[in-house]
This record gives sequence, structure tokens and C-alpha cells, in this order.
Amino acid sequence: MRWSNWSGSVECEPARIEAPGDEAAVAQRVREAASSGDEVRVVGTGHSGTPLCETSGTLLSLDRLAGVESHDTGAGLATIGAGTKLCDLGDPLLERGLAMANLGDIDKQALAGAVGTGTHGTGRTLANISSSVTAVRLVDAAGDVRELDDPDDLRALRVCMGALGVFTALTLRLVPAYRLHERIRRLPIEDCLDRLDDEIRDNRHFEFFWLPFKDSAEMKTLNLTDEPVSELADRPYERIGWSPHIIASQRDDKFFEMEYALPAEAGPACFREVRLRMRERHPDVVWPVEYRTVAPDDAWLSPAGGRDTVTLSIHQDGSLPYRAFFEDVEQVLLAHGGRPHWGKIHSLGADRLCRMYPDWDRFLATRERMDPQGRFLNPHLRLLFGI
Repeated sequence: MRWSNWSGSVECEPARIEAPGDEAAVAQRVREAASSGDEVRVVGTGHSGTPLCETSGTLLSLDRLAGVESHDTGAGLATIGAGTKLCDLGDPLLERGLAMANLGDIDKQALAGAVGTGTHGTGRTLANISSSVTAVRLVDAAGDVRELDDPDDLRALRVCMGALGVFTALTLRLVPAYRLHERIRRLPIEDCLDRLDDEIRDNRHFEFFWLPFKDSAEMKTLNLTDEPVSELADRPYERIGWSPHIIASQRDDKFFEMEYALPAEAGPACFREVRLRMRERHPDVVWPVEYRTVAPDDAWLSPAGGRDTVTLSIHQDGSLPYRAFFEDVEQVLLAHGGRPHWGKIHSLGADRLCRMYPDWDRFLATRERMDPQGRFLNPHLRLLFGI
């Protein structure tokens, strides 16, 4: 049986693909894999562009471990099944008066995958989704169910790409449900760059897409509002709605994506160099470049770890060659101190990654302690970790 990811850039043929119905069944599948010497990888919606799910062993779908297990509205906490799709979580949380502080540009991912890869949205005061995790329940390499909430364990677990065990449930710190006012404006790119600092400072969420074929920017802002839900028909390109209905965008066309997280102060210069390189060397690329901001967090392998961050996302149509284009632009992103998004295409291995993360060795030591036999590793992770 073959499996492929969302974009079709990754394919594999697992020995078995299973969808355990509950946590006990997950534990049993891990024990069975351990007894046969198989590796175990987990799949959500397959939105990662890197081979994180690729395996010739056991591929576990967590689709049946979904939904809100418990919640405490007063404390702003909820325990949620790891296979829950982000797009299916907003309304159940709203019914409980709760919301996630932020979401990414896309909300089709499973919660476990979004956490494990450091998925983020935009906003200089808003950290990635992983930073909201206060406790993790997982099946470890021995097939035992464990609940972990020690701070150092969490710093390893929050961005771990499934290398420390199979998440079955995650407890998230949430915020009271809120509405947002969205405004979209299009203007020349230089005008956007001239007002960039002000836009980032003055809005809860700010991002822009550079449209290469027009050399213009589409700027999107989201801000808190007490106004009622409305499409604002008299004001095109504006709307008001509950946060889970407003933050994420609908992305139906297949595409390839590379994203790097940069020190915030390097963002404008890096973008200008990317823009110049694309115009000079890749004028045929019409897909946009996305510019976002992320607050720092303390996960050991978080691309935004320890620094205010700007992310640049480079795209190519899912039916077109992308590798030479990405590899060329990647050199610019690296030169400005970039770290790759774990779930998006990049070319790096342990020899370079280890120099990007001050706590790299601490993560590797934790991985060795929690999974000494490498049950949750695949060839891609071995390359990333130098194992």
C-alpha cells in the first residue's frame, strides 16, 4: 500500500498503515512494531513537504484520536486528541468559550503535526502553536502511555517531529473566545516596505504577500474587535468573525513550499535580496512570497526559539519543477541567519542544523534517553539528527 503527502512530493510504501481507535490500541501497535523491529511514524493530513511521515515500517494515523477530551474554561485549558484537525477544533472550543491564541495560514493539519513541526501564524506578540502546550500524553518507545509536563521535557516535546513518541493527547493553554476584524490592502511593494515597522507594531496580526508578477504587496491585518460578525458588504476586503473562522486561509491549489525563520532585524534586508534574486534569476515564478512575524519561545528545536522572528515562505506551483529555484533562494535565507521550517522543503542536515540551535545536544540526549533503539526514527530524521 502506497502513501503520499498532500502535495505529492513524498511517497512511500509502509509495511502497514493503521488507524488505532484509542490510546490503548496505539500502545499495542507500538509494542508490536518493537517486537518485529519496525520503525513507527505517525501521519495526520500529510501537509508536511518533508519526508517526516515516510516509512517502510508502520504508519499510524491518529484520525480516530480526535476531539476535546476535557476543558476548564476558567483556567483556559483543554486536553485535545492529538489527531484533531485544527479546522475541526475552532467551533468545539467556541462552544466552551475558548479559542487558540493564533493559527497558521492553513488549518488543515492535525494538532500533533502542527505542534511537532512548530507551525505558526503571524503577529509579533504571538508565538507558535507548540508554545501553548502545557502537558503531553504519549506512547513511548516501550509502548507505555506517559503524561509529561516537566518544563525540560516540554521544551523537547513541543517541537520534536514525532521523534520522542506518539502523541495521543495534548493539553493547550487557550484564551477566551474572540472576534477579529480583517482588512486586506494591495499597494506597491516599496510602499509596503516603507511602512513595515509601523504595520507590525500597530496590528495584532500582520503579514504581506509579495506578488512577483505585479511587484506589489497584498497586506493583511487582523485586530481584536467587539463588533458583531459581518461580511461588511459596504467595505470590500474587510470582514469580522470569530478567530477560527478568520485567521486561516483557504488554500486549495497544490504547491511546494520552503520557509525559513530569520532574526526579526534581518527580515527586511533578506526579503529585498530574495526579491532581487527572483526577479533576476527566476522571473517565471509567479507564486507569492509570504512575510510573517513570530514571537520567541523556548522549545529547543523551535525555529523561532530564543529570538523575535520573521519568516519568509517561498512557493512554487505543485505541477512545476521547484528544486533548483528553492536551492538558489535558500542560500539567501541561510546567509541572513535563517532556520528551516521542519515541515517544509529544505536541504539541510545535522552538520549545519546543529550550529543553529544552542540546545541541539540537549534535544539529542533526550531523544536517546526516550528512544534508545530509534523506534521513531526514519531515514529523514536520521539525516537531520546525524544518527
